Amino acid sequence: MRVIPPDEFPINDDGSVFHLHLRPEHLADLVILVGDPDRVPVIAAYFDSKEFDIQSREFRTITGSYKGKRISVVSHGIGCDNLDIVITELDALANINLATRTVNTDFRQLTMVRIGTSGGLQQYCPVGSYVVSQISMGMDGLIYFYDQGAAICDNDMSDAFVKHTSWNPSLAKPYFVYADQQLVDRIGFDMVKGITCSASGFYGPQGRYVRLGLSDPQQNAKMESFSYNGLKITNYEMESSALAGFSSMMGHHAMTVCLIIAGRYSGDMNTNYKGSFDELITKVLDRI
Repeated sequence: MRVIPPDEFPINDDGSVFHLHLRPEHLADLVILVGDPDRVPVIAAYFDSKEFDIQSREFRTITGSYKGKRISVVSHGIGCDNLDIVITELDALANINLATRTVNTDFRQLTMVRIGTSGGLQQYCPVGSYVVSQISMGMDGLIYFYDQGAAICDNDMSDAFVKHTSWNPSLAKPYFVYADQQLVDRIGFDMVKGITCSASGFYGPQGRYVRLGLSDPQQNAKMESFSYNGLKITNYEMESSALAGFSSMMGHHAMTVCLIIAGRYSGDMNTNYKGSFDELITKVLDRI
């Protein structure tokens, strides 16, 4: 049995995992993930009771109870690289004996739903709509660092996308990963579903031009026109592909649902989205 060395998996002196500063007893089986740590108390305000609240850097966690369900709300910051940290440490809390640094005999399965904000790429994803990431496309190449990465991806879809967009070979090959379908059906049965692009940045990788020019000014138009088995790329965000990929490799249930606050198709933007976001929170809390 492999003993995981400290340099590969650091543990704090209080027995908590290195970045999240959580111990196994802090983590519920139901987890809601958000990017902004300030959104954690917003969601936890709906709880009937709270057990604890802890923050380290951008990672904040509140665990409590909502209508008889024990739920942890965890912030992950921005980008797929942060999800590499957060999902690895959440899985470790569930499935690693932190005292012996060995994998537990009994597998503990987590259910994780990420609630985010996003930019809509299609006319049928206007500002204010809710979009479920049935499939997530990663631009970052993160999944390919793991030995199961290629096996959990739809490589035919990736090849079709690369051909359709004349994808720059200097960039990482995009990967396409499916969310947990049962969770998609339970949470997002009345929402828009499609392919979410997890961009490797907010500006250039999402086709935004400020002062630096773009290597492919037609990238967004190519994404809008891409279709595979009747599915289109519905929206841009920055984390869903890592969540779907890691959860698939690790055996957890996971999906992402986003409120559209930027209309990349229409060119409009809503920065005052609190009411719509609150409604999405209650839908996820009731359905998770």
